Amino acid sequence: MSDKKNVDVKLLKEKVVAVNRVAKTVKGGRIFKFSALVVVGDESGSVGFGMGKAAEVPEAVRKGIEEAKKNLIKIPLRGKTIPHEVIGCFCAGRVLMKPAGEGTGVIAGGSMRAVLEVLGVKDIRTKSLRTNNPCNVVRATFEGLKQLRSPEQVAAMREKSVKDILVRKR
Repeated sequence: MSDKKNVDVKLLKEKVVAVNRVAKTVKGGRIFKFSALVVVGDESGSVGFGMGKAAEVPEAVRKGIEEAKKNLIKIPLRGKTIPHEVIGCFCAGRVLMKPAGEGTGVIAGGSMRAVLEVLGVKDIRTKSLRTNNPCNVVRATFEGLKQLRSPEQVAAMREKSVKDILVRKR
């Protein structure tokens, strides 16, 4: 599913999802470090995330962006929404994503919203179940997005035509 070759790195949008300050107590006092969770995407189906850690916030964000660019994945979209309903799980994080009609907008919480906006999704309904930890929610969102299949991929797996897949029986 990963497809890094046709993504122009200069066109990627970056969003900082969360910045966390961590204190380490040593003999001389406390030492503060920062971790930054960053998502990048081209707003047309490619998205990645990364975690950067450093003594200063800008450096942590820069490291997170570099890691996110290495972890880009290509997601099949249907217009401005996702092709089908999906549940993504990672550790305690579980997210539900449903396609929505045109004009609905992005109905999502903070961490999931950032991922979906840089992905290029404009209409979607989501619900974060179980946890609100930004790192776990972002990873669960990615696990859900990796499960998405286009009608062409499903038809190829089932050895049917796309028309047979898209016809709904009532």
